[in-house]
Amino acid sequence: MRRLAGTVPLRLGVLGSVLLLLLGGASPASGGEGPAWSARGVATYTGRAFDTCTAPPLATMRAWRDSPYRAVGVYVGGRARACPQPELDAGWLREVRGLDWSVLPLYVGSQAPCVEAENKKKYRLGGDPAGTGTEEGRDAVRSARALGITPRSPLYLDVEAYDERRAECARVVLSFVRAWDRAVTAEGYVPGFYSSADSGVAQLERERRAGTANLPEVMWFAHWTGKGSLDAPGVLAPQAWTPQRRIHQYKGNVKETYGGKTLSIDRNQVDAPVASLG
Repeated sequence: MRRLAGTVPLRLGVLGSVLLLLLGGASPASGGEGPAWSARGVATYTGRAFDTCTAPPLATMRAWRDSPYRAVGVYVGGRARACPQPELDAGWLREVRGLDWSVLPLYVGSQAPCVEAENKKKYRLGGDPAGTGTEEGRDAVRSARALGITPRSPLYLDVEAYDERRAECARVVLSFVRAWDRAVTAEGYVPGFYSSADSGVAQLERERRAGTANLPEVMWFAHWTGKGSLDAPGVLAPQAWTPQRRIHQYKGNVKETYGGKTLSIDRNQVDAPVASLG
């Protein structure tokens, strides 16, 4: 979910000298450069976005048209999704799109065996991470379809902060994520990944450099610098997850008010795919 401490010191060293290992040869599914999304019929958005735990009422979304945000992160499913979603259904999404909002669908599934948040430990992965990843990838697609989100839309897997330096824990997470990505891709959706810069993102950047296949096509990194840049020195190599394959959650747990409606949000800078509706 959204409570990641991206401001803690990064465990990932500066990548400076690790240049261009996959440049020109990497597939999008390995986190390298890829063809323009337009060639694949994928809608994109560039600009500011917010995410909040519960999808806001439509009255709030109307009022927030006066905000600098034009996209919203929405938690569409997953066993570890924490917040109730009384507003969220296909009708809500249609109305929100009609108000010219773009939507970033998040899925909060099983978590790392070494997940740090106490409230997520009951959702830790067990002995079959690949099987769980396949099952939950298919569930993410079912959740998206139930809301009218069509193929060629992104689905962002939310993996909370964990100690990626623990080798067995990292191995389990990678097996789970790759299987989830394969399942989502097989159904025609775009696999994305959200995590903190010094845990899931650090691990997947190493895997990208190693040439590992079946990695997410889009990277959403929580790094609370307060700066809305998509550049990520010390986190991602310049060519990693480009073009239009990055979202930076750069500040969290802030309250903002527009049109008389107040929300507690996380702020994001986006250049990435967004949902299409049937």
